Amino acid sequence: MNIIDIAKLSGVSKSTVSRFLNDGYVSEENRSKIQKVIDETGFIPSSYAKTLRTKKTNLIGVILPKISSETIGKIVSGISEETSNSGYNIILGNTDLNIEKEIEYLQIFKNKNVDGVILVATIVTQKHLDIIKDMKIPIVIVGQKIDGYPCVYHSDYEASYDMTKYLIQKGHKKISYIGVTKDDISAGLNRELGYKDCLKSNKLKINESLIKIGEFSQESGYKNAKELIEKNKDIDAIFCATYNIALGAIEYLKEVNINIPNDVSVCAIGDSKISNIISPRLTTMHYYYENSGIESARMILKMIDSKNGVNSIKLGYKLKSRESVKI
Repeated sequence: MNIIDIAKLSGVSKSTVSRFLNDGYVSEENRSKIQKVIDETGFIPSSYAKTLRTKKTNLIGVILPKISSETIGKIVSGISEETSNSGYNIILGNTDLNIEKEIEYLQIFKNKNVDGVILVATIVTQKHLDIIKDMKIPIVIVGQKIDGYPCVYHSDYEASYDMTKYLIQKGHKKISYIGVTKDDISAGLNRELGYKDCLKSNKLKINESLIKIGEFSQESGYKNAKELIEKNKDIDAIFCATYNIALGAIEYLKEVNINIPNDVSVCAIGDSKISNIISPRLTTMHYYYENSGIESARMILKMIDSKNGVNSIKLGYKLKSRESVKI
């Protein structure tokens, strides 16, 4: 069974059947005839043949830093919801925070049949930019702001500034910070800048001995909190760049019987289910991760449809005040 057979049985032309199968204009009468034959015969169009005709695969490549992360799960959920509503499927490329794997997936999707790529980025290197520049298909970057490319990103500087301000308003004066590498512009550089600038604005000294830079992990939070507390006994707050880091800091403080928040307050950027069930519950700046997935999917679909670039989107945040900060 092929479209010629469908045309004969429907009493319409082959071109009419072709337009029907490729979502072109067909009168309601002819559409009903064709659909009736398809339902009766069980005809399934060849996706490969359709791809050859339309030059579209209805596939979108999504490159992820760590698929097991709750944050990434929310982003993927948003992407999947929006793309499936538009008849697209997604192909996931999990890199496990390996930059070389990100480069490899960019190269794969550049050379394979996908209609667009969504890159959930951490550190964007010159290698990334060189490949992205040569891509002939639309690409949207999530989590970082890269000039010249459509991006969906968070208000990292502002969220960090406001969290530091919140700690100061609650009476904290010796506020330490555990961050990540500044190669990560959003989570690393911008969050640290927000913390420092807020201290300066409030006439508090920036003490580099109160700043530790580590990795996106609970283990890193534990290690750096230990080093901070051992060298600075008068710390009254630990501000963490991510909630995973904060979980490690809380683990250490509990281990050495430092009361949270009476002795030391703890807070973080980025919310999670765990933040609301650990004891004490963690004060965070809530990011709209699922919205970032939805917006990036809408953006890539619009670019696929129109072949035109779109503006970047900067998402907001919300303070979730819980028991881990002294009030």
